[in-house]
Amino acid sequence: MPTDVEKWKDEIYGNEIREHLMEFAEEGWESIPEEEHDEWFERFKWWGLYHQRAGQESYFMMRIGTPNGVLEPGQTEVVAEVANEYATGPASNPEFGNAYVDWTTRQSIQLHWIRLEDIPDVFEKLESVGLSTQQACGDSWRNIVGNPMAGKAPEFVDALPVIMELNERFKGNDDHSNLPRKWKVSVTGAADGSGQGDINDLALEPAFKEIDGEEVRGFNVRVGGGLSRNEPRLARELDVFTRPENAADVAGGISALFREHGDRENRYNARIKFLMDEWGPEKFRRVLQDDFVNFELETAGTDLREQYTYNAGGNEHGDLVGVHEQRDGNYYVGLNVLVGRMGADDTHELARLAEEYGSGEVRVSQRQNVIITDVPEDDLDALLEEDLLEDYSPDPHPFMRGSVACTGTEFCSLSIVETKNRQVRYARWLKENVELPGGVEDFHIHLSGCTASCAQPQIADVSLRGMKTRKDGEPVEALDIGLGGGLGENPQFAEWVAERVPADEVPGAIENLLAKFESERNGEETFRDYIARLDDETLDDIIDPEETSYEDPYMHNTKRTWYPYAEDDSLDASPSPADD
Repeated sequence: MPTDVEKWKDEIYGNEIREHLMEFAEEGWESIPEEEHDEWFERFKWWGLYHQRAGQESYFMMRIGTPNGVLEPGQTEVVAEVANEYATGPASNPEFGNAYVDWTTRQSIQLHWIRLEDIPDVFEKLESVGLSTQQACGDSWRNIVGNPMAGKAPEFVDALPVIMELNERFKGNDDHSNLPRKWKVSVTGAADGSGQGDINDLALEPAFKEIDGEEVRGFNVRVGGGLSRNEPRLARELDVFTRPENAADVAGGISALFREHGDRENRYNARIKFLMDEWGPEKFRRVLQDDFVNFELETAGTDLREQYTYNAGGNEHGDLVGVHEQRDGNYYVGLNVLVGRMGADDTHELARLAEEYGSGEVRVSQRQNVIITDVPEDDLDALLEEDLLEDYSPDPHPFMRGSVACTGTEFCSLSIVETKNRQVRYARWLKENVELPGGVEDFHIHLSGCTASCAQPQIADVSLRGMKTRKDGEPVEALDIGLGGGLGENPQFAEWVAERVPADEVPGAIENLLAKFESERNGEETFRDYIARLDDETLDDIIDPEETSYEDPYMHNTKRTWYPYAEDDSLDASPSPADD
């Protein structure tokens, strides 16, 4: 029997949602029947809108899709304007103030405190410069990710035209607008693995194949990766090679296969990774060939995975932060945005610097950072002296550049704990109090508020996942701790080694862990290799939580508040939906 969500989608879904959304916006929040909130909120996601958590009624998170993280000249300025004018809420964040932009792990943009009544004006401003929220959420093609410098940095195969073709063909396409669940796609032409294809539903990864006596460059196809819930999967080889000019047809065939055969009776099992589990790659490929493409699929070519350095556990950063030469002789400068959050005024300044020193273009990475492109060599020194780069450094400390955090209980109804402010405090305390072992310059700590894994914790050196526990007889926020995750040639997920560690004891646990690593490592052994060689019994005892000088202000149950940072954060104190 189809789920409730499938029934709602059968009635109204896809592009037609916009008309209803605009009617509700014109009539106001109260025009949405309370008994229909769930179904309309589910539909609104297709247009990039998530209703925020309990106590924040009438406010929405808005997600803006930017294919491959590309913000064209003029677009960053409009994002800042929208944040300033429409993303100011009834309470202020003590770390970030009010009106800010969140750069996400899928190279997108999120704004908060958006009111339903303002959505027509927001859409008009965004669309005036070519930005859109269409399919930024919902059961359809999400924002396509890859190496954010595709088209400008060195690549084995040019990925950006493929990404843009996929975006043009499948965004707003009625035949692909109603899939069983979200559909996450990665396309990478670079040889470093920076597209993170292993954790996507569909991955096109650089490869070459001899065809008719010629070496042809294109993509090998993998299917079924993902991190959410407690069942992560690495995408599996499909034994398919596609030339760039055929990539959209292959991707469309796989999307249509998912549309027809994905589980619509159990949303928890609706991701394509579960269909791949059930069928296996051989049956999947056979059905794709027989029913969903009208040309002969080519077998897989030779991949470049042995060259993958991105998040591979070594000391090559691979995150594109810093100063790097483009293939045209200009430079790009990657700026570290701690936990991906930038104030609206700073975003204005980012747009100004991109215009003054580069082409006006800004790009967003999967590590929640931003990149200014097309900077002439003669202008680099002046750009690096700009005040904005003091707060968003191109040469950050490893604890700062390695920090990733999801939205958390500030706005998300799924999250169990506060995340962004906490990870900021963790990073600062670790930077000030803990010495990394010699030679360790890349160290990832990802904090996700729940098992949805939006912060991608399973691919970090230290993985943190929101939980609850009791301490001194009181309920407190806590974190599960995992170790040794990462991608690269041989990707592996973190081992969860400790459960429900009180949040204020986590920095001490990391300090003790790194001291143990330093004393027990073999030569220049990486942290990931160190964790991999330990047996299960040793791993069970490796975490030693400890109170330190670190003080956590969010130990109470922030899920039961209307806003964790409000002076009175009880649900009874939440603002009326009618409040401006």
